[in-house]
Amino acid sequence: MASLQVLSLCSCKLSFSSPNNRRRAIMATNNVPKFRKTHLSLSNLANGGSMEELMLKNDFTSSNISLKEDISESEELVIGKLYAIKETVADRVEMHKNICEQRKNWNSLLLTSINTIILGAATMAGIAATINANGAPLIALKIASTLLYIGATGMVIIMNKIQPSQLAEEQRNATRLFRHIQKHVQTVIDIGSPTASEVEDTMNRVLALDKAYPLPLLGVMIDKFPSNVESAVWWPLRGQGNDHEEGGIEIDEGDEERFGNGWTQELENEMREIVGILRRNDEADYLRLGGIALKLNKVLAICGPSLTILGAIGSGFVGFGSFEESSWAVMLGVVGGALASVVNTMEHGGQVGMVVELYRSNAGFFREIEEEIEFNLRERDVRKRENGNLFEMKIALQLGRSIAELRNIADKGHDIKEFGSKLF
Repeated sequence: MASLQVLSLCSCKLSFSSPNNRRRAIMATNNVPKFRKTHLSLSNLANGGSMEELMLKNDFTSSNISLKEDISESEELVIGKLYAIKETVADRVEMHKNICEQRKNWNSLLLTSINTIILGAATMAGIAATINANGAPLIALKIASTLLYIGATGMVIIMNKIQPSQLAEEQRNATRLFRHIQKHVQTVIDIGSPTASEVEDTMNRVLALDKAYPLPLLGVMIDKFPSNVESAVWWPLRGQGNDHEEGGIEIDEGDEERFGNGWTQELENEMREIVGILRRNDEADYLRLGGIALKLNKVLAICGPSLTILGAIGSGFVGFGSFEESSWAVMLGVVGGALASVVNTMEHGGQVGMVVELYRSNAGFFREIEEEIEFNLRERDVRKRENGNLFEMKIALQLGRSIAELRNIADKGHDIKEFGSKLF
């Protein structure tokens, strides 16, 4: 009845409107949406069987709605966990960023303070040598110079032990890697339907990164003077295998089930060659350079405290014995302090510890690419692998190359001397 009243009102307005308005009204009535015909009628509704049919349809619809609600609740739980991980990772980013600034200040402030103390002690030893009489000024200068040298020696030993420049580099790397995880989590939330395995994998990556770059100094600090330099590892282990053998992973060329999802025999051979190039050239070269920097850092770390100790001994014997004996004491007290300040400036001003960590992390970058390639090649079900075309493009971008350049260096074979990466 309501619809009939609306139509009667519209017809009344049309009868008293102008011709232009009539044309507009006619066009409007032509654009009225047409309702679908239904099989329901008053006679059917009066039938009990139709009512039972409607009840069954309503029950089926409500069951479908509840099923969809269950699925959405599980997805919401996974997304909620990912958001919790993202918030934790954001907190880690701020923590590592702030601690990086703190330890960078340690390096500059301690270096300036230690060099000032050493040069002050050397100056006092030189002034004490100009006083011929064995009086109070001579004794006071000698004691002050010796105490300054002893204090500087303790500070140099502590600074060499913790290597503030290397600590700052560790926190910079951790900040960058945690930001990468943060962006990865946001991408998973935005573009796909995350699963529980994605949550577990992300948590493992966060815990592995916490272990690789610890925040505390006592007990868990990375050894700053190891016997040899090894690649940094900040990702969870992806299974065992012959992933560090020279030849890489063997591929069964007759296994046709390995191909699909963008993977071909040529792509697998290309990836295997890339692994060999990175291991023989890039990773090995950075480990070699890291070993050289580590040896230099060890020598400087030993020479710095040794020179300050010699300066303390020399300043303590200034004014004793003959002129020749006193001159040697002055030489140790003055020249030893000058050399100690030079050595400390080379070690900490030149940030040799940071260079060691830089080479170590670069070698870890190539090792991560190698393990990622080998992990995909070990997976025999290509549906569980990352898409081959996408994976090839990602590896090329990580190495700073185009896809054509990546294929070119892979085609050159085992004896290629060119580095796989063009970034660093």
